[in-house]
Amino acid sequence: MSSDQPPPGPVPPGTGWPEDPARPDTPVAHDAPEVIELAASAGTLAELTARQSVCRACPRLVAWREQLAAQRRKSFRDERYWGRPIPGWGSDRPRVLIVGLAPAGHGGNRTGRIFTGDRSGDFLYAALYRCGLAAQPESVTAGDGQRLIGARMAAAVRCAPPDNKPTPQERLSCEPWLATEVAMVADSVRVIVCLGGFAWQAVWPALREAGFVVPRPRPAFGHGVEVPLTRADHAGQPVLLLGCYHPSQQNTFTGRVTPPMLDAVLTRATAYAKPHGCGGTVPSVK
Repeated sequence: MSSDQPPPGPVPPGTGWPEDPARPDTPVAHDAPEVIELAASAGTLAELTARQSVCRACPRLVAWREQLAAQRRKSFRDERYWGRPIPGWGSDRPRVLIVGLAPAGHGGNRTGRIFTGDRSGDFLYAALYRCGLAAQPESVTAGDGQRLIGARMAAAVRCAPPDNKPTPQERLSCEPWLATEVAMVADSVRVIVCLGGFAWQAVWPALREAGFVVPRPRPAFGHGVEVPLTRADHAGQPVLLLGCYHPSQQNTFTGRVTPPMLDAVLTRATAYAKPHGCGGTVPSVK
C-alpha cells in the first residue's frame, strides 16, 4: 500500500470523521445482552446513536463490515471506509421516521451515513428532496451538507450484512437499538415509513417495546399499506405506519418501484405529519 492511500480498516470513534457521534470512551456492546443494557441506559438520543455506532454484538457482521473497510472496492480504493455500524440520522424530533433494512457494504458502510453513497440512496434522497424532507437531492458522504427536514432515518440492522441478508438472530440482537430510538422520538413522530418487507417485520417488536399497541394478526406488508397505531398509554397523537417497496437496485431497475410510487408514499407521509393536520382527510397512497 502506498503512503498516500488511506489507512485500512474501520474508523476509530472520536477521531474526527464527519458526524461521528461516538467518543473513544463510548460504551461498546459485545453481545446481545449488552445491547439490551446499553440501549436501555442511554439517557439521550445522542448517547444512543453514539452507542449504536460502536456496537460489536454480531461477530459475522463485524467481520464482514471490517473486511470490506480494509479491502475496499477498486472504485473507492482511495477512500477510507467508515466500517462501523450506521447510527440513526436526522432530526432529533422528527415527524416522519423512515426505517430501512441495513447499510450497503460500499454505501453506508463506506460513508458512515445511512442510504448514502449508492444507487439506492440516490433514488431515495432524490424523492425525499422532491417531497420536502431533505435539503439536497443527493447524499454523497457524511459531512456533505445534506440534512433531513422533520425526518429521521434508522435501520433494522445497523451493520452491512453479507449478500444484504442479515440473519433472524442478527435482526433480534439489533432490535433494542431500534426500539429505544423509536421510543425516544415517539412524542414527535406522526408517520413511520418502512422500506421493504424486512424493515416491516423488524419494526413490529420495536413498536411493542416502545409502548405502541401492536395489532394481531400483524398486517401484511405491501406498497402503500397503512396501519394506524396508538400508544398503550394513550399518550400523543395517532401514528401512521406506511409500507413502501425498498428502493434497491433490483426494484428500481425492474420498475417494481418507480419515482412516482416512492413520491406517493412520501407525499402521504408528509401530508399526514403536518402539524395540526388530520390524517383522515389526507388522500391515501392507493
